[in-house]
Amino acid sequence: MRAYRDVLSIGAVRNIVLLGVLVRVPHFAGAVLLAVHVVETLGGSFLQAGTLAMVVTVCVATSGPWRGRLVDRFGLRATIAPAIVLGAVCWSVAPFVGYLPLLLLAGLAGLYDIPVFSVVRLAIIAATTEEQRQPALALEAVSVEAAFMVGPVLGVAAALHWSTTAALFANQMCMVFAGIVLWWWNPALRAEESADGTGPVARRSWFRVEFVALCGVAAAAVCVVSASELTFVSAVRGFGADRWLGVILAIWGLGSLVGGLLYGALRRPIPADVLLIALGVVTVPMAIAIGPLTLGVTGFVAGLLCAPALTAAIDQLSRIVPEGGRGEAIGWHGAAMTLGGALGSVLGGSMIEIGGARAGFGVAGVFGIAAGVGLALLVGMRSAPKAVVGPAPG
Repeated sequence: MRAYRDVLSIGAVRNIVLLGVLVRVPHFAGAVLLAVHVVETLGGSFLQAGTLAMVVTVCVATSGPWRGRLVDRFGLRATIAPAIVLGAVCWSVAPFVGYLPLLLLAGLAGLYDIPVFSVVRLAIIAATTEEQRQPALALEAVSVEAAFMVGPVLGVAAALHWSTTAALFANQMCMVFAGIVLWWWNPALRAEESADGTGPVARRSWFRVEFVALCGVAAAAVCVVSASELTFVSAVRGFGADRWLGVILAIWGLGSLVGGLLYGALRRPIPADVLLIALGVVTVPMAIAIGPLTLGVTGFVAGLLCAPALTAAIDQLSRIVPEGGRGEAIGWHGAAMTLGGALGSVLGGSMIEIGGARAGFGVAGVFGIAAGVGLALLVGMRSAPKAVVGPAPG
């Protein structure tokens, strides 16, 4: 635990990780609340709820790179101030209107989404040395898992206790308040020794094959996780054990928590593409689960590789991108993860329709293996030294 003691002794890291947990809980709760609000309160279909989720996902993914560029150029406060105002206006109205206005307002707010995930990661990277970065980012990944486990539960509980309108309004105002806290606190997003730098660096200096491959690893890992999450629901229902769904998902999440902590304590990092391949390998056995018990065991093992794969990708990214470009780079990384999650839902759903839960888990695992191997070969071919062609002998 020495690595974690060293990291948690840094006040900036300790504070930003705690704030990240508190801010991400309403983020994850909001996704569930939007779907429940459309179906239960507005009387819409699941297709309409899915369309709303897709629109918000695309808008948030689109906002990541260009708003990250603004963070590099103008700083945190100037970037998130318009997002705070626009978010407050949109979400003060959206919960109280019909489906089409809700769709437009949620999409507009998504385009100016407060980049909480990117800011937290930038602040952690800025506050740590390269030796401390792996355990620090592992803690950040674990905090995401914790928020993911808590947020949807609180969102559903709030919708049951109050109306979905009130719950959605309160949740989104929590997100606005979180933005205000970030603006007031204004955490350092660059190391002290480079805080007086010349501003953003040219994109062409870091937007290369290795960076694109790391974004691909992040997208593929989230795709595997998202497809698996949906397939868990199908598998548990197929076993006639609906009451165990929450427990099995919690065991899966616990595996990710444990895996993230173990990975952060390693002395040497493991390449992200290797961890993606391993994630695919340990996902496949869930396809042969014969009941809730075996699904829980195989799910725990699969969870052990979730957080490490995502941690390794952002860790490697922070080492190849200079500070003046990290805001935009992490924006691209976040966009890749967002789109990977959307692709995973489509992949998992379509495979379940074709071949049930076995196909869902199996194809998700094979996809992770294939993506990891393909991205590793891509980077290897680009980085391999080219043969020098000399004059023919004689």
